[in-house]
Amino acid sequence: MAGTTQAAVLRRSARTAQQSDDMSAAAKRTSMQAPMTSRRQRGPKREAVVQPEPLESGTTSPRKRIKVESTPSPEPERRDRRDAKIVVNSDANVLSRAQTAMGSEAKDPSGALRARKLKSFTENTRRSPFPGFGRPTAGECSLAHLILADLHGDRVRPKEVVAPTATAGCGASPSVLDALVRTILSQNTSDKNSSRAKQSMDDAYGGSDKWEAIVEGGQAKLQRVIQSGGLSVVKSKVIISILQQTQTKHGSYSLDHLFSASDEDAMRELLSFQGVGPKTASCVLLFCLQRPSFAVDTHVYRITGLLGWRPPSATREEAQAHLDAMVPDDEKYPLHVLIISHGKQCAECKAGGKALGKCRLRKTFRKGVLEGLAGDDVKIEVGDQVKHEEE
Repeated sequence: MAGTTQAAVLRRSARTAQQSDDMSAAAKRTSMQAPMTSRRQRGPKREAVVQPEPLESGTTSPRKRIKVESTPSPEPERRDRRDAKIVVNSDANVLSRAQTAMGSEAKDPSGALRARKLKSFTENTRRSPFPGFGRPTAGECSLAHLILADLHGDRVRPKEVVAPTATAGCGASPSVLDALVRTILSQNTSDKNSSRAKQSMDDAYGGSDKWEAIVEGGQAKLQRVIQSGGLSVVKSKVIISILQQTQTKHGSYSLDHLFSASDEDAMRELLSFQGVGPKTASCVLLFCLQRPSFAVDTHVYRITGLLGWRPPSATREEAQAHLDAMVPDDEKYPLHVLIISHGKQCAECKAGGKALGKCRLRKTFRKGVLEGLAGDDVKIEVGDQVKHEEE
């Protein structure tokens, strides 16, 4: 009996040991499989502790532990790549549609600039961009003309335009294309430098108006030839471009058809060329086509600012649009030429000059205004200004 009992005990111990070994082996297998499960499911199983929720009675329920398993995401990395590809393709489609909507301006910046120039000209044709700014009056223009003519000699428009041979000039040529090229040479440089560049073109091509030779020689050669005039890289490209466009559009190197065009049409065609702004186009109209146009260069801009003929904040282009609308047609040629002469010669009115109270234009202009020579409205305005200064 005792032997039987002992045998039963031994069998139970063996089964218990076997179960223990099986549990250890299972635990080992589970621990080995856990990292693989974590990689597949993007996170291992974890327990989340839910905080007790307050009951209506004010007590809390006991804490509960629940199993939270991460839901495996189906190939997340591939999905992200597909999404990114969709976004990129969408942006490309938007850009493509924007370029289509913008037309040639999106692909041709010079076309956009041309459109802006023409739009600005159209909006301000014979109309000031500053409708509330009433100066200069016709009386002020006449007064300034009298003073400047007395100081520097009067300027009368010549009956016939003759191209100078020793200087580049600024629009002074009976040929519209030649006048335009000469004016480009004079941009942002002194008369001496622009005339030197013009003489260099004469020597290199047999004349500054030998258009075929200039185009055939190419931009690099022209750049070297006009280097003494300054900004030769830009100016050579502009000149070659204008010559090529003129030949393509009109079948010859000539813009003389503008003699029969209206002022507005002539300005529009000149402004359509890259590198030609309102001042350059206005000079061609004023000196070559002999039209009433008030070009605003650096001297005119500075002195009209000193005289209070434009808002202080006006840009060069805005000042030209304003003055072209305000200055009477018969005063545009003499005032333009006389103001430039004064700006070069007057110690107080030239660039960097200091007000010493000796400039006859500025002194007499104020005196003449106060005497009513420029009109009663301006007399009252300036009189109030003087009274304020004296106080």
